[in-house]
Amino acid sequence: MTDPLYHLTWLPRPLMQQVETAVESGLQGTGLTVRTRAVMEVLLQGPLPVPALAEALHIQRQYVQVLVNEALAAGFVCKQANPRHARSHLIALTPNGSALIEHVMTQEHTLLAELAGDLPADEVATALRIVKTLITRFQSHNQGLTP
Repeated sequence: MTDPLYHLTWLPRPLMQQVETAVESGLQGTGLTVRTRAVMEVLLQGPLPVPALAEALHIQRQYVQVLVNEALAAGFVCKQANPRHARSHLIALTPNGSALIEHVMTQEHTLLAELAGDLPADEVATALRIVKTLITRFQSHNQGLTP
């Protein structure tokens, strides 16, 4: 089958596998895993409760709690009182966690710039828009489906 849209819908998985391998390599010696790194990246925007982190990452709340517990144990994040919900703490980066994730992301951006090379910015923007649109449309389609 040579339908470009069909191929586009299946290419993100091998791309993510390659990106994860590169990210994992860059995390050696930091104490971070790829998944804990993802939690910390979201927290750069500010403190969030675990359910909001799960929503932002599109993964189950229980798994995010495991990742948060790992980050708490490592001292990368801390709990803060949540004025909106007494039992659901806000999770925030510690100064050490913030410095670490910023350093890691700077390295990742440098690598990405090297690898992107001559990719035209307008085509990258178009690809991003198309992928985001497909995600939204599949989410809408899948809302009524039962597993």
